[in-house]
Amino acid sequence: MALVGKKFPNITVDAISEMGDNLRINVLEEAVNNNQKVLLFWYPKDFTFVCPTELHAFQAALGEFEKRNTKVIGASCDTNEVHFAWLNTAKDNGGIEGVTYPLLADTTRNLSAALDILDAEWVYDENLEEEILEGSNVTFRATYLIDETGKIFHESVNDMPLGRNVNEYLRLIDAYTHVQTKGEVCPANWEEGKDAMKADRNSTAEYLASH
Repeated sequence: MALVGKKFPNITVDAISEMGDNLRINVLEEAVNNNQKVLLFWYPKDFTFVCPTELHAFQAALGEFEKRNTKVIGASCDTNEVHFAWLNTAKDNGGIEGVTYPLLADTTRNLSAALDILDAEWVYDENLEEEILEGSNVTFRATYLIDETGKIFHESVNDMPLGRNVNEYLRLIDAYTHVQTKGEVCPANWEEGKDAMKADRNSTAEYLASH
């Protein structure tokens, strides 16, 4: 079920800072109380393969997100202890040492279940005569952009082998901010500095004629 246009779930989750401090983070409150956008990205597991490349990519772009008043938060179903061990593992050994944004530890799976992003399905086992859980029960590579009111304005879900393009999220934040501030809509492949349009037929016709 698509969540775009809806409020982000009001659920508080365990988390850890880069210094090893145990935190409790509510993503909705992070956006609303601090009047900022939030990028929340989920990845399947600590100490895996595609995942550290993504965490380092978001870290490398952290300054660009901060310029856009956007807080970056990573998330998986691993524990804080496993997160901290990974944070203390060198980059050249597959670790995420140097990552400074917080990581959610959704061990209860309350938030990931509410978002419906878990690789898990209950099926009936005739031998046991009860339902059993099939799948890895970890999250797909889901990404959420949340605005200052707590509304989700973008969601996407990649299968586990497919890493994300961090620059696309910067572009989407720029586009949404343009809509918020200028009242215009952003056409295909729009980037900051390019022409946008008014939301009417004449403006669309003029844009298509000149591009």
